Amino acid sequence: MQSIVKASVFSLAVLFIAAGCSQRTVTRVSPDQQIDLSGRWNDTDSKLVAEEMIRDVLNRPWREDFSRAKNAKPVVIVGLVTNKSHEHIESETFIMDIEREFINSGMVRVVQNSVFREKMREERADQQEFASPETQKKWGAELGADFMLFGTINSIVDSYNKEKVVLYKVDLELANLQTNEKVWIGDKEIKKFIRN
Repeated sequence: MQSIVKASVFSLAVLFIAAGCSQRTVTRVSPDQQIDLSGRWNDTDSKLVAEEMIRDVLNRPWREDFSRAKNAKPVVIVGLVTNKSHEHIESETFIMDIEREFINSGMVRVVQNSVFREKMREERADQQEFASPETQKKWGAELGADFMLFGTINSIVDSYNKEKVVLYKVDLELANLQTNEKVWIGDKEIKKFIRN
């Protein structure tokens, strides 16, 4: 009798393992393909907002005004984008999407933020001791930013029973680092209806 019970338990365990293995499938998809599973903020939202807002900021008067006055492309630094929404959002990913759109436009120059600047300075300091003189990078040759972009991600949630509406609102501002003047303010909203 005991051996029959053991055999049954073993068989059930095998069946559970087999069932678990047979339910999961993995398929490679294009990184540009839009896939919404949970309804939360995702990579598609991040890219769409970054593309639209950077397209807007680059086509406002501040850029041409600066280029005309200085005869040069403006240098921009992307600062802090604070997540004040109800869910965890990797703001670093959104910041990278913004930087990519800026750089790929060819209309502005982009410099590293404070975190990466410190890393690069550490590397430069290391070079002063260990790199050959002809390959050492000099101090005091960094490109100073003319403008700084920063902003917030907010959300409003309304739910009832198994239905939910989420409104994401991204606000970005661009300010002149010399004068503190705000030269552009933009916002982008994404509204999602989720039914479970």
